[in-house]
Amino acid sequence: MNTGFYKDLDTNFEQACEMIDKNFSHEELINLLKNGNIPQKQIAALELDGVYCQNDAEILINNLTGCDGKIREAAALKISKLLNEAPKTINYFKIYPEIFADASIDINGNICRLVTDCVSILRKDSDFSKVYTERIIRFIDSAFEELDKFIYKDKKYLINKQLFKLYWCLEDLRLFIDIIDREKLFEILSKSCDVTEYTVREKAAKILKLIDDKKFSPLREKLMRDENYYVREVFRVKSS
Repeated sequence: MNTGFYKDLDTNFEQACEMIDKNFSHEELINLLKNGNIPQKQIAALELDGVYCQNDAEILINNLTGCDGKIREAAALKISKLLNEAPKTINYFKIYPEIFADASIDINGNICRLVTDCVSILRKDSDFSKVYTERIIRFIDSAFEELDKFIYKDKKYLINKQLFKLYWCLEDLRLFIDIIDREKLFEILSKSCDVTEYTVREKAAKILKLIDDKKFSPLREKLMRDENYYVREVFRVKSS
């Protein structure tokens, strides 16, 4: 099968409509996910009724990274739905912490959000949590290193790319604060408190709000006096 789009948008749209109207078997959908072109894989992911073996899960998660954004988002949406509606599927997906970590910093914020939802369920598995957090921390360290290299003349999108990565890594790190080395966590949050982008400081504030440790008090107090309203507001709003 063709692994990309057809030659024009009309052909793609027509094929998508035909696929929606057709009732595919589970086996056919899995085959399309594995071998189809972009619209075929996208719709196959959305139409998939479930994963019933490790091979099903592997084919689905292989569409979460390294392919067209439409496919990645469809795969993320389906995996999130499966984990929420069929908890037993955690046993199929818990062996892919590296892939979920890579998907956590996708350029598409919708995918990042869906992956965070997946990770909030998969964290129940200790082995998954260990490997996942190690990879996320490497991403954070890398982002700080890159940000330290930039100067004001650098293109803004290069800086924003690292800030975006840092933002979503902190969002996910919030789920694992109980298993992260305290010294490392302090280092990450200390650096995050000094980032000029307020959304990163806001994420740091949300993590600090969850930590009951006097060592982190100076960081909390610093952000409680932050120049940005939304950062300060984190500490005023009661936790749900």
